[in-house]
Amino acid sequence: MSAEDLWLVVGLGNPGPDYAGNRHNVGQMVLDELAGRLSASFSSAPRVNARVATGRSTPGGPRFVLAKPNSFMNNSGGPTAALLSYYDALPSHLIVVHDELDIPFDTLRLKFGGGPGGHNGIRDIAAAAGTGDFTRVRVGIGRPPGRQSAADFVLRDFTSTERQVLPNILTDAADAVEKIATDGLTAAQQQFHSPPPA
Repeated sequence: MSAEDLWLVVGLGNPGPDYAGNRHNVGQMVLDELAGRLSASFSSAPRVNARVATGRSTPGGPRFVLAKPNSFMNNSGGPTAALLSYYDALPSHLIVVHDELDIPFDTLRLKFGGGPGGHNGIRDIAAAAGTGDFTRVRVGIGRPPGRQSAADFVLRDFTSTERQVLPNILTDAADAVEKIATDGLTAAQQQFHSPPPA
C-alpha cells in the first residue's frame, strides 16, 4: 500500500460515554458514519493511543484509516502524530473532522492548512505534527445562545431539534471526506460550499 493510496481521517472529540453526544464530539460521530460505510468497526490501538477502523468505501478506492484519539480534545496532537508515523501517512493525506463554533449549525466548510482559528485540538495537532498543512472538515455547530459560555456550549449534547437534522449533517460530512480522497479538495469545496438547490 502506497502512502498516496492511504488517507488518515481523525475525528476529534473527548473519550468516554459521558461525552459521546456532545457537540464537541461531532467529528467522532462523522467517523461512525464512515465506519458504517466501510463495514469496519473500531478497535483499540494502544501504540497510537486511539481507536482505529480501516477499509475502503469502494473496491479499488482509497484506503481509509479512521481514528478516534483516546486523549481529550485539547491533547489530540500526540495520537495524531503517532498515527501519521505508524501508518507512514502523508500530512497532506490527513483529514481532521471537527466541530466549529464560527460556522452556522448544519453547514460544512472544508479547508487545507491555515491557523487553528481558536480550536485547541487543531492547534495541538499542528504543533505535534510539525505542520498545519492538512485538510480540515469543519462541521458547524453555531455560537452559544445568550450568555452561555462557548466552553459549556460545546460540552452539551445537541438539542432535540438539532438531532432531527444531525443525521443529514453527518452524511454530508462523510460524503465530503470521501470526495476529498477521490476527487480532491477543490471538487469537494465546489460541492459542499454551494448553497443547496431551492
